Amino acid sequence: MHWNWWLWGLGAVLLFWCIGAYNRVMLLRNDIAKAFAQFDDALTRRFTQADLLLERLRERLPSEQASLDALAAAQAEAKTAAQAVRARPQAADPVAQLAVAAAVHGAALTRLVSLVEHHAELSADPDLGGAVEELKLIERQRAFSRQVFNQAVTAYNEAVRQFPTRVLMSFVGFGEARSL
Repeated sequence: MHWNWWLWGLGAVLLFWCIGAYNRVMLLRNDIAKAFAQFDDALTRRFTQADLLLERLRERLPSEQASLDALAAAQAEAKTAAQAVRARPQAADPVAQLAVAAAVHGAALTRLVSLVEHHAELSADPDLGGAVEELKLIERQRAFSRQVFNQAVTAYNEAVRQFPTRVLMSFVGFGEARSL
């Protein structure tokens, strides 16, 4: 009879620990979603600014259509990858695809900005110069929000890797997240 109370007490402690561990991991998953929302906002602004820049440069640089088409293709791929991550920002595969697509898009944007800065008549244009400066500001904001996202992913992954939380998370199907 005395052992029954001990078993009930141990069961209650275990139950409360499981609930607490699950709630902690859920909060960390929510932090990932919030951090991705900030990153996604910066990424959307980047897409909008790149569209404006593309539109203006297509008229002014007909000889650079290949570079402009490469940027448009990279942007389309990055938009598709971002859409896939919006539904589940803690899922590793879509985030990995977005990381690659965003890097390709960023490289194409860097080439485009250097192209604008290389042509004196383009960089002297206040509309283009302002668009390039706005894009640089957006890039700094995007880099910061990416860092916040990666920190949220790190905190989540550390919680999921800890024993005995790891055992509980394997039962509920929570895996590790991926950084950008």
